[in-house]
Amino acid sequence: MVQQLDRELKNLCRRGVAEGVFPGVAAGMVLGERGNRQTIVRTAGRTGTDGDNRMTVTEDTLFDLASLTKPLATALIIFALIDEGKLSLHDPLTRFIDPGEGRLAEIDLDMLLTHSSGLAAYRPYYQRFRPVVEPGNSDALVRAILADPLEYEPGSECRYSDLGFILLGRVIEQVSGLGLDECFSRYISGPLDLEEDIFFLRLTGSRHRLAGRSIAATENCPWRGRVLTGEVHDEHCWLMDGVSGHAGLFGTVGAVLTMCTRILDQWQGRGESGAHALATGLQRKYRDRTWCRGFDMPSPQGSSGGHLLSRHSIGHLGYTGTSFWIDPEKKVIMVLLSNRVHPDRSNRKIRRFRPRFHDTLLHTVLDRDGR
Repeated sequence: MVQQLDRELKNLCRRGVAEGVFPGVAAGMVLGERGNRQTIVRTAGRTGTDGDNRMTVTEDTLFDLASLTKPLATALIIFALIDEGKLSLHDPLTRFIDPGEGRLAEIDLDMLLTHSSGLAAYRPYYQRFRPVVEPGNSDALVRAILADPLEYEPGSECRYSDLGFILLGRVIEQVSGLGLDECFSRYISGPLDLEEDIFFLRLTGSRHRLAGRSIAATENCPWRGRVLTGEVHDEHCWLMDGVSGHAGLFGTVGAVLTMCTRILDQWQGRGESGAHALATGLQRKYRDRTWCRGFDMPSPQGSSGGHLLSRHSIGHLGYTGTSFWIDPEKKVIMVLLSNRVHPDRSNRKIRRFRPRFHDTLLHTVLDRDGR
């Protein structure tokens, strides 16, 4: 079956490039239980479409992971701080951030993690700024978020929100006394020995990390006036020096697979630490919504994960063309990293490709198992 999955993964990657879904892709799977796992990785295409960006994608290519930052960095750090007794899901936001007028007093950390805080999904605050990284940008963005009215009563529904995770990143920094990137290294990538393969890329201090690295280009950005390579695509995160709770991670396919494997082990009680908070975090808070804490679950209809994921699977999407899904029942992890926004974010072919990608691979797994 592994050989068949390898062929399917190879063909899917090649077809995605040929069909113009993305210029380049790195995809992988982990199968089986701890002690008897097999990993498959395939790549295709190039890091960009012209000039110095036309490098062949390899397993070592770094991709802008975009919103995969929410579960893989922000949520996992929150869980680690909870396990240390430094945070509680029920802590009010106002314990850490002064809202000025006190109108956010009803919001707690759990609401931010489950996208049920009342905050808007997104607002283009970056348009108020010059495209220049400056020390006061982060504070100004937080003030702008706090100054805008809530869109619904906190806790009454779920609406996916970048803004809530920007605030969670600020909470982490307040509690830890460290930058979010430093926390990620201390709690997540360092213990997994992944510090060279998944990290936040500060625009003002991390450029040395890119020396000799293959990096997938993203958009030819009209606001910044150039093709972005080794600079975070998300405008708000870029203004915040590349480090934020909602975006900013760069990583390889192998690093994301390793992190997802670690999450699965902790989720099933096999990790050395952090298992309790994580297990709580990966439960739905609202029966009729797919969001748990920092992670998503498959929608009953129209899921990007296709039709075959188990109901209790967890995953997330990234705007640049990235995703992962962890299926604890089928013991399968699937990671798809691409730069579908290069050279233009208007390319949305990945919306049809993602479910086909996952269904093709899971069909092979289920045929093996006779299901």
